[in-house]
Amino acid sequence: MRSVITQSVVLPAPADALFTAYLDPDQHAAITGGPVTVSSAPGALFAAFDGALSGTTLAVIAPAMIVQSWRSENFHPGDQDSTLILTFTPEGEHGRIDLVHLDVPEQDYAGVDDGWETYYWQPWRALLEAGR
Repeated sequence: MRSVITQSVVLPAPADALFTAYLDPDQHAAITGGPVTVSSAPGALFAAFDGALSGTTLAVIAPAMIVQSWRSENFHPGDQDSTLILTFTPEGEHGRIDLVHLDVPEQDYAGVDDGWETYYWQPWRALLEAGR
């Protein structure tokens, strides 16, 4: 049976700015606290957290959707990549990100589910609230 993680977050920035920040290596690195490789080009490699996360950009529909393959260092060699779908929509003066993360292996499901809040939503919110 396929695993599915769904989350939604509203952050204090316009949706298109959130979309741009995710795909910009410098802005993405400011969120995660370390170097990031990311691009909007289909087939472009993705890497974050010193290679603990890796994948490929599969599709981008600017400024509304990003689809990537993802895997973490906790995936077993035989595990298929997971699929991450992020959609960005305006919510008043803020932006909403709806996340669907498919096929995260059982041994990493809880870590990935919690990790979005810990390693992305909280620091991103703090960064935006600090006015950066």
